[in-house]
Amino acid sequence: MENRKFNVKLCVLLPLVLIITVFILAVPTSFFGIAALTATQQRVIALFVFAALMWIFEIIPNWTTSLLVIVMALLMVSNKGLGFLCTPEAGKLVNYKDLMASFADPVVMLFLGGFVLAIVAEKYGLDVTLARVLLAPFGKKPRAVLLGFLIVISIFSMFMSNTATAAMMLAFLAPVLSVLPKDDRGRVGLALAIPVAANIGGIGTPIGTPPNATAVKFLAEAGADISFGTWMLHMVPYVIIMIAFAWVLLQLFFPFKAKEVVLEIPENTRKKDWKYYTVWIVFLGTILLWMTEQIHKVNSNVVALVPLAVLTMLGIFDKEDIKKINWSVLWLVAGGFALGTALQGTGLAKVLIEAIPFGSMSVVLVLIIAGLVCYFLSNFISNSATAALLIPILIVVAEGMADPAAANNAAFVALGGTKAMITFIAVCASIAMCFPISTPPNAIASSTGLVETKDMSKVGIIIGVVGFIFGFFWLTKIFPF
Repeated sequence: MENRKFNVKLCVLLPLVLIITVFILAVPTSFFGIAALTATQQRVIALFVFAALMWIFEIIPNWTTSLLVIVMALLMVSNKGLGFLCTPEAGKLVNYKDLMASFADPVVMLFLGGFVLAIVAEKYGLDVTLARVLLAPFGKKPRAVLLGFLIVISIFSMFMSNTATAAMMLAFLAPVLSVLPKDDRGRVGLALAIPVAANIGGIGTPIGTPPNATAVKFLAEAGADISFGTWMLHMVPYVIIMIAFAWVLLQLFFPFKAKEVVLEIPENTRKKDWKYYTVWIVFLGTILLWMTEQIHKVNSNVVALVPLAVLTMLGIFDKEDIKKINWSVLWLVAGGFALGTALQGTGLAKVLIEAIPFGSMSVVLVLIIAGLVCYFLSNFISNSATAALLIPILIVVAEGMADPAAANNAAFVALGGTKAMITFIAVCASIAMCFPISTPPNAIASSTGLVETKDMSKVGIIIGVVGFIFGFFWLTKIFPF
């Protein structure tokens, strides 16, 4: 079956994507109906279409598509690209250093620091210790244990990879599932608590999930910086309310039969030497620095490199640990940044603002349609790829409506402006969790064998609808940035 799917992708979908991309590259610029469009800008449009189709169909790994996009941009629209293509007559060219810098963008470094913390936390047993401390207060009542899992997973997901958090908590959950009756529907609820809390919890911080980092990156470039602490101030309350809703929902759909749940978390047997205590200090110190950025003024991207520098210097994070970094996520995010650089560098962003009457469009309609598109795509492709695809485009839309001369500028400002729009899109990417393929935590929950797709879809759709509506009002009316 897998080979059949692979053959369909290579023999049918790949040629289709290539034909569409070549068509967009080959047609005259007048085909697009934009008078000021240049050849380099047309190539950027082709790159966007290519990236979108490749990410949607997953013909090759998403991170590979991102790498291809960067290389294609370097060859087709940079000042060091192919000589017969990258000429002054073709239009404004992008500095090749700016495209290559996508690999080491400050936000990529932010994620790198997050991965380092996650790796050393697992290596030195901080994850187990923290789980034991955090889950102990919830006792043995099934409802309380479920709430405990939701809270702990959501907290971990704010500072660690959602995938790593889900995998870690699945190991803690296994003994609990084994002592519950086989016909206890509460087992399904506990299993689903992992992806639900991991996906929602990641919304709480800029490093919680790639869409957040992508949003922060492009907001900063648009002159609408959001600090680490400010993001948490606005989004943690949203996470708390959504986790409370998920707790009630999971109990409603998957009630427990058992009266008591015994939580068996293994003791941390690692020797508590100086390395162990150093990791604790660095881990907690980094989180504290991230949360107090407005006080000490050190950018969170810079803070993210502190644990990497300290832990490598002391030999705590070694060459074997480097291999565990999720480089594919970093490259995926970099591809999205490269698309944004090409969009701005070739002047396509400005052309789109001038060509499309954003100023006359309904602000509410733009927000809702953009959110729905993001939510839909994120259910079928990675939320990282969705954010990388949509946010650069929507930044352009937001800039158009933010223009004081735009007819709907007052309405746009009243709804929170650019910050509200882009953070709402990041939220829509994270609440998409209808299928096992929607997010890695969903796939991990499905791997337990307890969760049927219909159950996951039922919970995912309800949380998605409620999260969408609540997120819209939260960011535009209740507590805008």
